[in-house]
Amino acid sequence: MTGTDGATMADRYLYVARHGEATPDESGLTDAGRRQAALLGERLRGVPLAAVHHGPLARAAETARLIGERLDGVPVRPGEAAGDYVPYEPSREELPAEVADPLLGFLAQFPAEERKRGAELAAEAMTRFTGPVPGDEPRRELLVTHNFLVGWLVRDALDAPAWRWTGLNHGNAALTVIRYAPGRPPALLVYNDTAHLPEDLRWTGFPPALRV
Repeated sequence: MTGTDGATMADRYLYVARHGEATPDESGLTDAGRRQAALLGERLRGVPLAAVHHGPLARAAETARLIGERLDGVPVRPGEAAGDYVPYEPSREELPAEVADPLLGFLAQFPAEERKRGAELAAEAMTRFTGPVPGDEPRRELLVTHNFLVGWLVRDALDAPAWRWTGLNHGNAALTVIRYAPGRPPALLVYNDTAHLPEDLRWTGFPPALRV
């Protein structure tokens, strides 16, 4: 399909994964986290990925490295836009009354400058990782990131209100796939899939109350 400028555009398939389970000090992955990353890499073996993108923090970088070791020559690329940040800070007027106080209180723990920078990085992430791609060949990319950015991308794909990135919890090394096709809205093809993980490696990263 051609874009508004006449250029040919093709589908982008964005594979999104949260990093594996992190150590308490978040300096790297636990043994379980390393197993999760390796199993996700095995699941993605054979997928014609153009690149593996990851955030700069150790838990995401280690996850991406372990996944990349199981792929065939796929480049692994760090980037700040793939990192851990608050992508959007809603106003009180946007929020249902029953969630406004707890949500705004939670977000207030992040410094104002950090919240501002997060919005800038979220805009950069949308430019870099979403939408159809130039050319006539579909592109598949893996984004190894953190819970906040996964929620932001899923919220956008569903065209949900901006504040709804909150409350979307993603399991460690769970897989989400979003398709961006020319002339169509984004399609959420897979969400929070842990089929590649055995039972004992599922549900890490979730509050106990959300485990089913």
